[in-house]
Amino acid sequence: MLFFLINNYLNLWQQWPGLASFFSHHGWFGLEALRSPLADDQITKGWFQLLSYFGAISLAILYVLWTHQQPLRKDAAVLSGFATYIIRAAFWIVLIIGFVDIIISFLRVENFLAPLIGEDLTQALGRPKFRGLYVHFPLILLSFVIAIFNRSLGFTWLAFLVVLAEFQIVISRFVFSYEQPFMGDLVRFWYAALFLFASAYTLAHEGHVRVDVLYSRFSKRNKAWTNTVGTLLLGLPLGWIILMTGMWDKTSSINSPLYSFEVSQSGYGLYVKYLMVGFLAVYAISMIVQFSSYLLDSVADLRQEPGGDQLAGES
Repeated sequence: MLFFLINNYLNLWQQWPGLASFFSHHGWFGLEALRSPLADDQITKGWFQLLSYFGAISLAILYVLWTHQQPLRKDAAVLSGFATYIIRAAFWIVLIIGFVDIIISFLRVENFLAPLIGEDLTQALGRPKFRGLYVHFPLILLSFVIAIFNRSLGFTWLAFLVVLAEFQIVISRFVFSYEQPFMGDLVRFWYAALFLFASAYTLAHEGHVRVDVLYSRFSKRNKAWTNTVGTLLLGLPLGWIILMTGMWDKTSSINSPLYSFEVSQSGYGLYVKYLMVGFLAVYAISMIVQFSSYLLDSVADLRQEPGGDQLAGES
């Protein structure tokens, strides 16, 4: 998955050819030949991208062989911790960017920004790409750093902030007759993050609602089998379908808004619509990682590894 995301970045931002164009250039797998053949440097990059996937598979195999005596629960814990880190960083991203962007938007709409920072910078902040590159991206990096040191998950606080943001819309609209597009944008921004980012965390803590017509009656071994098969047939494919369909090329549903820094049509709203589309990628990545952890835990149960429910004597 990491190599897929790296190659997606190379295709989208660095204009590398990608495997689809590389295969089409060579006429492999029955793909239609490109109208304009790839240049020599693009062919070299294509080979590098292809070999990177083989390298990723080789590294995975070597890791399994090197750690074959390591309990599966330890690997599951590592994956679960990584998923938690992704979610934790995403929480700080939406929190910090939400506050910073609403301040910028408020100052712009009330014409307070130009006297503070100058007309040129004010106009630049009105361009989505500039605000994304020079405001949002540094804040995203800062959030990943904060997530390393702050290990708490603030979903309760994020839910509270959603309610607070909605409450201030009601007060400002009906008491002060004041409302701007960025106010509603902030509610949608935080609510979308709350819904999507909490899914992997809830999965890790068995918090999702189950329709336990049959599952609750299963033996522990059968529950482990159900979780294993369900993860392989439903959980992991769901995450990969989202990533593959949304990030296959520049015109895909996730890549296209990210590449163009898509924003809402209101003009003076928050410039975060492209980030909200990116939430789907964060959701898919965190769920893939957490489902992988869930799978290893279930297999560990079947192997009766210590640390979980013992299945000895269960049918």
